[in-house]
Amino acid sequence: MKMKIGIALLVLFASCKGTSQEKEMATDTKVENTKEYSVQKTNAEWKKELTDAEYYVLREAATENPFSSELLKIKKKGTYVCAACATPLFKSQTKFDSGTGWPSFYQEIEGNVGYEIDNTYGLRTEEHCATCGGHLGHVFEDGPEPTGLRHCINGVALKFVPAE
Repeated sequence: MKMKIGIALLVLFASCKGTSQEKEMATDTKVENTKEYSVQKTNAEWKKELTDAEYYVLREAATENPFSSELLKIKKKGTYVCAACATPLFKSQTKFDSGTGWPSFYQEIEGNVGYEIDNTYGLRTEEHCATCGGHLGHVFEDGPEPTGLRHCINGVALKFVPAE
């Protein structure tokens, strides 16, 4: 009897499908699957230009440890740019403390951030630099107004340029 209940529970849990797997982004953010970028370099060229940590995150889609980025402490006005190609990605006015341990923004600079489906840990939307394709992080629908989005970005993928 216990065996039958165990098998029934196993089948039940295995057949469950979370609603996040069915839900599309409620924003008008377009998901693109293009692999052509205006800045293209070989892995050897990227390795020469980037630190080991930058290469690991930007080119291999890794994630830095939470609360490890110095960018979390920055409160000045300025722009956060791609660490690989200097494309402006986020304005400081859209940064907020999400408590997650990664720099978070509620809005990207339109046209400079690209999106792809990432199903490595469930269904998520990955963000990358639209100029060089560098992996930035992921976007979630639990951010503040006015967008309701949380762009959760690896600090090592960004550089801060203070406003003049």
